[in-house]
Formats: sequence, C-alpha cells, structure tokens
Amino acid sequence: MDGTGMNHGPEDKVGMVHHEHRESHPSGPMGIAQKQRSSMPGSHHQMLEDFRRRFIVSLILTVPILILSPGFQAFFGLSFTFEGASYLLLALSTIVYGYGGLPFLRGIIQETRDHLPGMMTLIAVAITVAYVFSAAVVLGIVGGEPFFWELATLIDVMLLGHWVEMRSVLGASRALEELVKIMPSEAHRMKDGQTEDVSIDALAVGDHVLVKPGEKIPVDGEVVEGKSSVNEAMLTGESKPVTKKGGDKVTAGSINGEGSLVAEVKKTGKDTYLNQVIELVRQAQESKSRAQDLANRAAFFLTVLALAVGTITFLAWYLLGEGLEFAIERAATVMVITCPHALGLAVPLVIAVSTALAANSGLLIRKRQAFERSRDLQAVIFDKTGTLTRGVFGVTDVLSFAAMEEEEIIQRAASLEANSEHPIARGIMRSAEERGISLSSLEDFRAIPGKGVEGKIRGTLSRVVSPGYLQEKDIPVQDDRIEKVASQGKTVVFLLEDRKPIGALALADIIREESHEAISRLKGMEIRCMMLTGDNRHVARWVAEELGLDEYFAEVLPHEKSEKIKEVQKQYRVAMVGDGINDAPALVQADVGIAIGAGTDVAVESADIVLVRSDPRDVADIILLSRKTYSKMVQNLIWATGYNSFAIPLAAGVALQYGIVLSPAVGAALMSASTIIVAVNARLLKLH
Repeated sequence: MDGTGMNHGPEDKVGMVHHEHRESHPSGPMGIAQKQRSSMPGSHHQMLEDFRRRFIVSLILTVPILILSPGFQAFFGLSFTFEGASYLLLALSTIVYGYGGLPFLRGIIQETRDHLPGMMTLIAVAITVAYVFSAAVVLGIVGGEPFFWELATLIDVMLLGHWVEMRSVLGASRALEELVKIMPSEAHRMKDGQTEDVSIDALAVGDHVLVKPGEKIPVDGEVVEGKSSVNEAMLTGESKPVTKKGGDKVTAGSINGEGSLVAEVKKTGKDTYLNQVIELVRQAQESKSRAQDLANRAAFFLTVLALAVGTITFLAWYLLGEGLEFAIERAATVMVITCPHALGLAVPLVIAVSTALAANSGLLIRKRQAFERSRDLQAVIFDKTGTLTRGVFGVTDVLSFAAMEEEEIIQRAASLEANSEHPIARGIMRSAEERGISLSSLEDFRAIPGKGVEGKIRGTLSRVVSPGYLQEKDIPVQDDRIEKVASQGKTVVFLLEDRKPIGALALADIIREESHEAISRLKGMEIRCMMLTGDNRHVARWVAEELGLDEYFAEVLPHEKSEKIKEVQKQYRVAMVGDGINDAPALVQADVGIAIGAGTDVAVESADIVLVRSDPRDVADIILLSRKTYSKMVQNLIWATGYNSFAIPLAAGVALQYGIVLSPAVGAALMSASTIIVAVNARLLKLH
C-alpha cells in the first residue's frame, strides 16, 4: 500500500520505502543522502503510523460492539439491551468498517485496476459481505443474526497483522537508513591557511579538509598530511583500525582515530563509495528474483482459489439449508483464511534481510539472480595477483647458512636495503616492518650496479646481492633449498658477510593468509577451487600447491581468460573471482562474477557481487548466505501455502459434525499468525 493504504505488488513491499530514489539527485554528496533521509523513512513510517492509529481506534470501538452484540452476549450468558441498541451497533460497526477497513477497500480498487486480485481483494470481499449482510439484518431487509462483532474483530486482527508485518519490513530495510546516518553533514574546509565549516554539498574535487580526532571522515579522498588510525567497520565490516598516512585513501563515513588528518577531496556526489553502496543495496532489495516470480504467481492463483472456494462454500451451505447467515459466515472465513498475505511477504522479506546482512558484512549484491545462482556453484576460479595473493612483493622464505636466526638475516638485509628504491629492496623493507624488526645503523653504503648493495653493519662489511654476483665472484653456495625456491619462480638474493654467504631471501607476490582458510572452507562445501593467472607456470604451481588448489591455469593472457571460463563451464557451474579490471571478460562469462579488491571503486560494471574487504574468505560467505537465503525462502513458501491445506477445509465447515467451526475472526487470527511466523523466520536469517 501507499501512504493512503493503496496496495502494491508483493515485491514492492520492501522496495516501496525507496521509490523516491529514482528521481534525479542534487550533485553534492549530501544531496543523495538528504533525499534518502527524507524519502526512506517518511512514507513507510507514515504508513506504519496510519495502520497503528486505525488499529487503536477500531479496537476501542470494538469493545462496545462486543457488549452490544446478541451473539457475544449469548456466548457469555449475558443479557443487555435497550431501545435503539441495534442501530447504535450498526453505527459503530459502520465506523469500524469505513475507517478501519478503508486500507483494504482501497486495496481492492487498486488490485482491480491492475487486473491482479490479491490479499486486499480477499479481505475487502470478506468484510464487505459481513457488513452488508449484518446491516441488511438490522434494517429488516433479510432475516438472521448480524455478526458485527465478527466483522470488527476481523478488521482488528487484519490491521494488527499488517502493522506487525510493516514493522518487520521496516526493520529489514533499515540498513539503508543506517548507511545514510553515518554520513556527516559538515566538513572543515581549509582555504588560504584558514579553516571554515561548510556543508558537504559545498565541497569540490581538489578541496582540502581537516579531520579532527574522533570525527567522521566527510569525503572520499587522499591523505595529504598527518597520520592516524581509521575505523572502517561500518563500511567494510573489518573491526581492526587501519593506519592512514600521506598518500592513503580515506572513505566518507569512516571514523578517524587519535590523530588529525588533512585529506584532498577525490570524489563527490553519486561517485562516493557510500552513496554507491546505498544505491547497490537499494537496487538489490528492490530487484525481483525467480523465487519472487513464483510467489507472485502462487499468490494470484491462491486468490482466485479463495474466491472460487468461498463462492462454492456459500452456495453449498445455502443450498443444504443451513441458512443465509451461516453460508455467508463460512464463505467469509474461507476467503480470509486463504488470504496470501504471508505468501506475499515470504520472499521479499527474506530478500531484504539477506541483502542488508550482506551489505553489513561487506558483501555488495549488484545482481539478485546471480546471488541466487551462487547456491548451486560447483567450482570457483580465482585470479592470482591481488586475489589469492596480496599483489605486493615480499619475503616468502628465509634460508640460513650459518645457524643465524631468520629475524637477524631479515634485519641485516633490510638495514642494507633501507636507502634503495628497487622493488626487491621495498619487498625486504615491507617484510621487516610487518615483523616489527628494527634496523641497524649502516655505514659506507654503496650500490653495486645491477648486482646489489653493500655497507658496514657494526663494523662488518655486508652485502645483499643477486645470484649473478656470486657467479661473477665465483662464490659457491651448496644448498638444495636454493634450487627448490628458484624452481617456484621466486626471486632469490643472498646475504654475505665479507665474501661468505650467511643467508638467502626468496621474494615473490605474497599469498594472503586468508586464502588458506578461504580454500579450505570452499572445499568443505564440496566446491572445486581453481586459479587463473597470467604469471609463469612455476609461480602458479607454487601458489596452487601452497593452497591445495584442485587445478590451475598459468600464462593465460587477459583476453584468453573468458575462453578458459567457457571450458570449465562445460563441466561445472562456475564463479570467477577477480579484481574487476583485467578480469572483466571472465567475470561476465562466469555464471557468477565476483569482484574482489575493488576497495572504494564499488561500481565494477562487470561484477555481479563486490567484496568490499578484498578478503577471499568472503567468497565462501556469499555462497553460504545464498544457500541460507534460498532455504529461508523455501521454508516461508512452504509454510505460507501449506497451512491452507488444512485451514481452508476447516473454514469451509467440513468438520462441522465434530463441532469444529472457525469464525471469520479466528480465520483472520490464523492468517495473521501465519504472516507473523513468516516475518519472524525471515528475520532469523544469519550469516554465521
């Protein structure tokens, strides 16, 4: 329904909060956020409040209706009447029917216009039949007993059910609101040596902003001054603060730690990471899935079935001589209890919950159907560089030739390489920093062109040199380990003390620690793990053996990757995991394309799913969440349709001879209970 109670299709129950987003947005970064702040909560909260108000008013009026109803009095052995009581009962019931039942009456008009009868049609028909028959009895048009109290309690229960349902949907969709809330509204812009507080909308690319300790970072930018730790948990799900210094990227919405930072604005408006995340989540929550199509068709046929069974029930009991009142009551109960309300909520609410859950875990679903396909994956093919590996050169092996500790070998090598900008030198320095190794003082440093570096550490001449230097100086090294690491395609350098080799370091693109767990988890899910890389076969074999991959493809050029995917697809349903740049054709070709390492560049057009944290373990999380989401959908669909198999016959009165008769109000209670069960079941969806 819209704010006035008009009904939308089941798939819009989640999406209706966000329809206003389809309009054009102001260009500033807060333009989108402000638009969403005004539109997201507004209509849905108003609708929620409208149902709450109608429920309360109807419930209050139901009390005198119950007291004045002859059927209710007889049930409790009471006798209370006065002149004009029946007309007062009619007046109160008319208010409940007109005010409390208005959303359902508007709903049937909309469903009739759309040629798509659904839950509103059933409810509206049921309450209208009950009201018109009862009014006709009071006015002396037909004989029988009115059932105003059944009408009032039916409307009360239906309003309560809708109210509870909307609270559940609103709770599931709140992820978008939470994302919007973390955007600050002002920034400290630095201009001509002065700092001024301005609206985020006033910032332009190239501006410099000051971020004080404890403040939220207002822009996507690059640090130009200062050093601090930044909490990016709300954006990536990673709880550990990340150190930021000159040249590092920062993202709007993350929280600055203990130091001050000056950042240059790099992105504004719809290009900012947070606004892209908000848009992706909105699109995913609104997107229709194959399961949703099934639910919509089931809801349509269930509505047609209810109207047909309701009509047959009425005619059968009336022709059997049970009277007009009983026949109408049975028909109304059938239509209420068959209402596909739970069915309409079964899939959309699971979609809303799973999408929000994924977004909060750094898993951005761009294409809903691809996410659903993830549950059936049989193989995952990883790109190597930057996906299974870190994409940076570092020390992978430390070989000692003179009983020297690994830490000391790295310390000496890093001390010698501290003044060099060579990639090997940077790799050794990076490994020393990661291990927390402090450097020794260096004297008489000198570069050996094309061969290495040398200098004095604690008075001793030391060198870091290439294998070519050893050959040139005829310095022998006898160690089988050298040949082994070299055969893996790693770069090997030697540490000398004077002319004596005391150790060696092998360097390569470092395998992510998380990759081991990622492959282990996927194999535990009976999924084959493969690797596709343009690197040489020696390096590829080393990475594959280290991680225990089932298969690898080496020396594959970027334009050949999609062909390799096609080959594997002849045997398996395949996901490709890559960086979304040179892997774009392969990502498109795969059954599911997953972009990893995208960082703040979330708009990877070729990917179906984006892993914000650049963590390969999240691939297993996506597949697990897809399987759990599908399971929840099936559970909800089974429950939403299954309970009708026994409820409809009871509502029709087949157990009358055993004294089992369901009133319209009890039917409404059962239907609402089914809806609430579906809502609660969806909200119980968890990733871990």
